[in-house]
Amino acid sequence: MDEKEKRVMDALGYSFHDEALLRRALTHPSAGKEDNQRLEFLGDAVLQYLMSDKLYRLHPSDREGSLTHMRALLVCEAALSVIADRLGIGEALVMDRGEELTGGRTKPSVLCDAMEAVLAAVYLDGGMEAARAVVERCWPEEDEVSRPMQDSKGQLQELLQKDGGDPPSYAITGTSGPPHNPVFEAAVYCGRREIARGSGKTKKQAEQAAALAALKALNAGS
Repeated sequence: MDEKEKRVMDALGYSFHDEALLRRALTHPSAGKEDNQRLEFLGDAVLQYLMSDKLYRLHPSDREGSLTHMRALLVCEAALSVIADRLGIGEALVMDRGEELTGGRTKPSVLCDAMEAVLAAVYLDGGMEAARAVVERCWPEEDEVSRPMQDSKGQLQELLQKDGGDPPSYAITGTSGPPHNPVFEAAVYCGRREIARGSGKTKKQAEQAAALAALKALNAGS
């Protein structure tokens, strides 16, 4: 197990018996080997069950619509990508150079898939209770994700303006890939200073990725 994988395992608070499961969960499809997509499929179902069970028990008086809304906030791409970033999953991903150069380590969709794959790996290695413990340990509470915290752009604006600073601004700086499948690159600025860049399949996704990268950079420097 390399150092980045170990840091992810430590952040999860779970020790794998079969370390190959974690390695597979951290393998992006671009790597050209057994990747994390099957695990992502399973992890999505495991997370849906665990979050449904948790909310059902915590809110005995809530109707189905309210429970569904709360679950959606806790399992959406924005929430999972933030959790994955906190756990260091982006840094530990195995991917090809092209994917890395287009911001693959900070793409919300990539981080979301990897987070679900890691949860599936925990489930296969230690069972449902081990997966439940990871969710309890790593997921925020409902009142946290119901605020703009799940939105990287909202988080960044809140952070920059906390002490009366300027709000962030964004610019699309480039486009790559074929016309039918473009990848947009965005930069985020505080005043005239560029803080970070990110990329995505849409301009909005690129801006979110840039904001997520900026949050990571600012938190690392604090």
